[in-house]
Amino acid sequence: MNVNALIGRDHRLFDADILRHARELADAIGGSRVLVFGGAGSIGREVVRQIFARNPAALHVIDISENNLVELVRDLRSSAGYSAGETRFVPIDFGGVEAAAFLADQKPYDYVLNIAAMKHVRSEKDAYSLMRMIKVNVLDTLSTLRHAKNAKARKYFAVSTDKAKNPANLMGATKRIMEDVLFSAANDGVTAVSTARFANVAFSDGSLLHGFRQRLQLRQPLSAPSDVRRYFVTGAESGLLCLASVVLGRHRDIFFPKLDAGLELLTFSEIAIRFLEANGYSPAEVASEEEARGRVDELIGQRKWPCYFFKSDTPGEKPFEEFYSETDAVDFNRFADIGVIAAPPPSPSAQASCDAFLETMNRLRAEGHWTKDELVFAIKSACPDLSHAAGERSLDDKM
Repeated sequence: MNVNALIGRDHRLFDADILRHARELADAIGGSRVLVFGGAGSIGREVVRQIFARNPAALHVIDISENNLVELVRDLRSSAGYSAGETRFVPIDFGGVEAAAFLADQKPYDYVLNIAAMKHVRSEKDAYSLMRMIKVNVLDTLSTLRHAKNAKARKYFAVSTDKAKNPANLMGATKRIMEDVLFSAANDGVTAVSTARFANVAFSDGSLLHGFRQRLQLRQPLSAPSDVRRYFVTGAESGLLCLASVVLGRHRDIFFPKLDAGLELLTFSEIAIRFLEANGYSPAEVASEEEARGRVDELIGQRKWPCYFFKSDTPGEKPFEEFYSETDAVDFNRFADIGVIAAPPPSPSAQASCDAFLETMNRLRAEGHWTKDELVFAIKSACPDLSHAAGERSLDDKM
């Protein structure tokens, strides 16, 4: 399946920038020691592929998913083969004592990347998963930055999201807080910090488009909002954008795809229709979830696929995404396909806000009890740009 055709493009983003800086990228990664946290997920494995191809002296990948790590190793060996450098794939929680012991036994790293994230809006639905989101997106990120700083790494990189700009959900707000915490903590002048915001990664694990593939395999109807528009990049493009930020990003740079590079906003229902047509089916729109489930065999037998398209009624859904605002210092001339936000040094009030948020989270976790209201209040205090979009139903209540 041609993913570029599904998302409305006939070329791959960032190739011109990667080619232009090919020598710089090769020289930076080649012979370096690289540590990747969360390197076995959809974005992480694309970043690992890019780094592996440039011959690092050591490439260590930590990920809590044993199965995804196994598949990553199989993928690398089956496509790229082997390298002269040392590779380690370690299935541990990078916030646990096992990771601390592993890192204590290693030589310092030149580059430390954190690709781990809680990325689903549905995970903000209760106090427990929301705290987990805060831990992964903010607290663990700060812990990995501290490791990079203690090792005097040249660069620390963490993946962000387009939803961090003017966030409409708590997930996006935690990523915005992550950016603020990183830039507030990175004041030692030794380890530079950069991030990347990018569009939805088409067919990434757990995404709605990935769900389309699963529904097709299981002969189940497709369901998607018809009024939510998103920018999409491919998995390979996500890896290239992260690599560019890791090596070419300056301190406090936020990389993002330039919108004039061929990106277009598409609704999920448009993508669903293109996906079905690419697989030889015609979409058959139905009026309800019940009708969609009930007519599966009938419609599929006619090379049609039942689709339930609806107006979005879940909380935290913006009608469209954005990467920057008019108040940001944005450089559109540095790269062909990449825009760069130069984040300012944190103000004293921003620093105090970050400190207060971290203090509150550490206190609540130490107490072992918290409410969702407490977490939401802390998030809103640390991220005043949050404008939580209302909705009637949880995503877990939908097909």
